[in-house]
Amino acid sequence: MDSRLIFATERYGYMQAAMCREKGFIPGVLERTRFPDGERYLRIESDVKGKDVIVVGATNDDAATLELFDLATGLTACGAARLSMVIPYFGYSTQERAVRKGEVVTAKARAVLLSSVPRAYLSNEVVLLDLHTAGISHYFEGHLHSVHLSAHSFVLDVVRKMAKSFQGETVVACTDAGRAKWVQQLANDAGLTAAFAYKARRAGNVTTTGINADVRDKQVIIYDDMIRTGGSLLQAAAAYKQEGAKTLTAITTHAVLPGESLAKIKASGLFSCLYATDSLPQAIELAAKDPSFVKVLPVASVFTSFFKEA
Repeated sequence: MDSRLIFATERYGYMQAAMCREKGFIPGVLERTRFPDGERYLRIESDVKGKDVIVVGATNDDAATLELFDLATGLTACGAARLSMVIPYFGYSTQERAVRKGEVVTAKARAVLLSSVPRAYLSNEVVLLDLHTAGISHYFEGHLHSVHLSAHSFVLDVVRKMAKSFQGETVVACTDAGRAKWVQQLANDAGLTAAFAYKARRAGNVTTTGINADVRDKQVIIYDDMIRTGGSLLQAAAAYKQEGAKTLTAITTHAVLPGESLAKIKASGLFSCLYATDSLPQAIELAAKDPSFVKVLPVASVFTSFFKEA
């Protein structure tokens, strides 16, 4: 059994449990209370003094970010020797630079906030997964060391299995040229052809204007690191279908999918199914409601493998 203690924010208990099962971490115990005015009470019941401690949580919204910050700060105040913040999904990752004058670079602001968590006795680190923009890992400051991991092996495994079971050729595709490098590597590793869609901005709207590869009568697997509402995914899928794709499947690391986003993707009739990692809890929730369409790829072992090597 690994002697590290692992804690989690309220919605990431499933990831804490999975990491404990795989690695033998010791689950940390918290007391949580919500006051009538909405304020949150946290009390760390486990003894963390002089111990290596992990805390799992995301920054997908402001409340989750502050919960992670508060818990991490409390763990260092209680004497943790080493603090590792595991962030399966780093929110605001599309706001990584200012395009117009005065725009707030919120990804940078969130990184600076987490960098201000007081230093544990020996070290602080943040462990991230499939950032939308790799440069975000350099936004963390001071004593906070950042590590950028990938779910590539999980996605590759799905792609290889699908290609093997399909009676015909398979193409690995992306929604636009921005993901082309990642998808090209995925296709190379799987021994398949890569494709990407061309986009154009006209009158303030972004449209897909064409694709760069022959997909007629082929299985097309579209990978995107993050699917929000699915607008770009549906545009690209429609273009691949128009060019003769026989079947379409979507794979994503981060299934954000607010509101009726998944219903819209399914209702399009373009996709046979959607694979998503459990970097966000809604992937598990959506799969529970529609297991035939949403397939979950658990990624706790990405993090436990990192700690095994550390």
